[in-house]
Amino acid sequence: MTNESGDVVILSHHQREQAVELVDRAVHWLDAHGRRPRLPVDDAVAIGREALGSSEPLDTASLVVCIGGDGTVLRAVRALDGAPVRILGVNVGVLGYLTEVEPERLEEALDAALANRCRVEERMMLSVSTSRTDGSLEGPWRALNEVSLEKREAGHTVRLRVSIDGEAFTSYQADGLVVATPTGSTAYSLSARGPVVSPGHRAVLVTPVAPHQLFDRSLVLRPDEPVEVEVLEHRMVDLTVDGQRVATLHQGDRVMTTVADQPAWFVRLGPDRFHQILKAKFRLTDR
Repeated sequence: MTNESGDVVILSHHQREQAVELVDRAVHWLDAHGRRPRLPVDDAVAIGREALGSSEPLDTASLVVCIGGDGTVLRAVRALDGAPVRILGVNVGVLGYLTEVEPERLEEALDAALANRCRVEERMMLSVSTSRTDGSLEGPWRALNEVSLEKREAGHTVRLRVSIDGEAFTSYQADGLVVATPTGSTAYSLSARGPVVSPGHRAVLVTPVAPHQLFDRSLVLRPDEPVEVEVLEHRMVDLTVDGQRVATLHQGDRVMTTVADQPAWFVRLGPDRFHQILKAKFRLTDR
């Protein structure tokens, strides 16, 4: 990981009042402990803390503190674009899978992270790019959760051919297709009835969305098996990476997905909480 003595970047949810209060607490603690806090300019303006705004890239920081929910963490991952900088998620609002600490532990978490009294957990990411029928290439983009191909027209399905490790597997007539990481197994893939996978695994999940065919099961692939998806019919398909639409695909266009060369790095202060978060999310009981 890079620049252990660098600044601390704070990303904040813009619409939550508690998030703004936590930014002020983080800034106060960092100033008192000789560390320079800074916010991306857009964040600083949005929460009325313009003096803290900086256009310096996130990859020069030693730590990125995300105050919000899973969406704020995904925004940090996109901005880092594979840079090996640690992310600390502070949960504001609903229970999140990616955030690590509750607001009352903010200062404790900052102290532990900056003193390296913490675990650093690696989460596998995907690298996705497109190949157009005219030979042009787009991307790559990185995904912590998933890559999804979704129909654009309501009331119609799309036809998508999946190839695995260079060999054609099958075509799906469906509303779409999700290629997910283990981290993303509890996001869009879960709503499409994909499996729940412990996020420490290295695997690639392929799940059709509302398929109109007998074979409707998810695939769990090795991380070294690239997945290619081709649009087979004229209906347009939206390509989305971690909830952000990045391209519109047409017949003959292809999407290539491989495991990214760098993981995301998350600060963890205690034991793995994934199963307990899952239990709380679904209100599971012990009996």
